[in-house]
Amino acid sequence: MKTNFFKKLLIGIAIIYAPLQSWAWGAEGHRVAGQIADSYLTPKARKAIQAILGNESIAITSNWADFIKSDPNYNYLYNWHFIDLDKAYTYPELQTYLDHDTNVDAYTKLQFLIGELKKNDLSKENKLLYLRMLIHIVEDVHQPLHTGHTDDKGGNDIKVTWFNNQTNLHSVWDSQLIEFQQLSYTEYTAAINHTTAAERAEWQKAPISEWLFESNQIAEKLYSEVKSGDTLNAYKYNFNHIDIVNQQLLKAGVRLAGVLNQLFG
Repeated sequence: MKTNFFKKLLIGIAIIYAPLQSWAWGAEGHRVAGQIADSYLTPKARKAIQAILGNESIAITSNWADFIKSDPNYNYLYNWHFIDLDKAYTYPELQTYLDHDTNVDAYTKLQFLIGELKKNDLSKENKLLYLRMLIHIVEDVHQPLHTGHTDDKGGNDIKVTWFNNQTNLHSVWDSQLIEFQQLSYTEYTAAINHTTAAERAEWQKAPISEWLFESNQIAEKLYSEVKSGDTLNAYKYNFNHIDIVNQQLLKAGVRLAGVLNQLFG
């Protein structure tokens, strides 16, 4: 009886939390980015990561941080998934903002996680937690609306209709556009994972502030195109935006590989 009650409680908490800040990229998008990252790991990094994750791949573990939202013991991780940027920043403005950022957000926690994972005396438990969170948050910040506005919860409060279904702008970018392609995450990865060495080098040398700037620029454009209550022409919206989705998934995977190779390679 107690077990059933606890399960119902967890489900209820998950339902309460889901509308507040949708899962960035959804399960499939995270897996695509994780699979892309895996393809660019050095042998040394792959071995070290496998020693931490065990039989769990990067693609699968990339969703752990969202699934664990149903456990109230991990509520403190909630703000790690996004950073609120309430206007279109120039890059120097954003750099200044981040230099003084003391909030609990994706930027400050990425800095924290990278610093912790460099330590040799990190416990096995924390090493697993921090690696899972690092993988997830690097992917999260490439979903443009995870650099969205506070007052609309990153587009969650911008209600739109997609193929006659009521949803919101954040969800369209988390899941709807990716699911519309009707591909498994391995098929999706195979379809878009075509990068040159020069592209990978350029993307990986960019600091985290540049990742956020790119996402913020895209987010502001998305905000300018839609208002709450709009019915989206899904076919046209997909045509106009799927290349951006794919590019952001690619950058997320390539940059994640770069970070992991630096830490473990």
